[in-house]
Amino acid sequence: MESLNYYHDERMDKMFKLVKQPKTLKDIDISESFIKNLVLKIISTYGIIRVNQIHDITGLHVDILEEILQKLESDNMCAQTGGSFMFSSVEYSINKSGHEKAQQMMQENPYIGIAPVSYDEYYTIMEAQISGRFPLDIPKEVIQNVMKDVVGVEDAKKTLVASSIGGTGFFIYGAPGTGKTFLSSKMSNMLPPLLMPKYIEFSESVIQLYDPDFHMKSPDQPEDPRWVKVSAPFVFIGSELTINKLETLFNHEKGVYETSPIIKANGGVLLLDDLGRQKEDHNAILNRLIVPLENKRDVIYIKGSPVIVHTQFIPILSTNLNINIVDEAHLRRAPMHILLSPPSPDEIVEVFKRNLDELQEKYDDSILERFRNVYIPISDGGEQLKPTFAHARDIAHIAQSIRIRNDEEVITPEVLEEALDAHILIAMQRKYTPELFEKVMSQKK
Repeated sequence: MESLNYYHDERMDKMFKLVKQPKTLKDIDISESFIKNLVLKIISTYGIIRVNQIHDITGLHVDILEEILQKLESDNMCAQTGGSFMFSSVEYSINKSGHEKAQQMMQENPYIGIAPVSYDEYYTIMEAQISGRFPLDIPKEVIQNVMKDVVGVEDAKKTLVASSIGGTGFFIYGAPGTGKTFLSSKMSNMLPPLLMPKYIEFSESVIQLYDPDFHMKSPDQPEDPRWVKVSAPFVFIGSELTINKLETLFNHEKGVYETSPIIKANGGVLLLDDLGRQKEDHNAILNRLIVPLENKRDVIYIKGSPVIVHTQFIPILSTNLNINIVDEAHLRRAPMHILLSPPSPDEIVEVFKRNLDELQEKYDDSILERFRNVYIPISDGGEQLKPTFAHARDIAHIAQSIRIRNDEEVITPEVLEEALDAHILIAMQRKYTPELFEKVMSQKK
């Protein structure tokens, strides 16, 4: 129950009351002219369309649409062509003058979709949520639930919790496959959710904030469909990152300004993964983050005009290279650190078992001991391969596929052996360790 209150507290309840759906033009925060143009473009695009369809597209209340459509009709822009006594079922078609104006509007602003929220409304509601966000009082049951599938790494868990409480960034490093991305992804689940507009309007232009790739909707949603309650975002960018991708750019096909990962991460976590593997200098990329990190705000440009947007996120810098690749100035903005060492044989077996259970696979208990044998020292009768959590996940999935292919009911030791042989990294380690290669080959005879 405490966790439910954490994810929808009194502050969020107040936010919901502030974003009740407007039902008249007088109450709505965007201009009448913007709504007229939006509705006109929709009618022109569809040719003939019912009012309830316009409502579905724009999220605008039917009473507002009635006001707008009556004005457009009196201006000879559109006309009723059918429907019933229920206004929501009335059909509208475009007139010649309306089509000509719509075409002109499409060239200037081709956006068709959910009605945006005004910039001022966005800024006010976001400021009320972000102000005083940290330090957090995270319930113990929330922490336990978030960490329940994280095996080992007790010190790393403590750092993650402290970082979440204080909103302090950290540097996470270690060999590939030690769980850096997996552990980092847990952090956003310890942060409170966020109420955000899907789109905002500034000077008749539309800026897209909501991105379903990074923003996960919460079960409870506000009355006004222009707003969306999302879990604290976890925005992940890796070796493909360039400075240009950290800017807000205009998408001509959609007719919107698409915000950068810096802005999408507001209220959550921004993970810069694989630092040092970008085509551009990673320190130059990190320089672009200095102002958003320091000020919790960034400036984007809409048709040449500066617009201030919120960028309060927790930065996570991750690499499997030497930590010295990052300038000290950037480390100061992520002052905590987590070093992940390779897992122990017991830990990797536990993760392997959890993956099998999650896949709902039946298996001989003997395969767990056989899997452990892959990673224990040669002196103890094992193969002494380098363990990674990625091995545990991969082998579980490969074993499932081989079991199905072989038309078997249970993952047997023989199926596991095939899975181990099929895994490229395990095969390479075996091949290039001569004494190990001879041992494995002798076992197969």
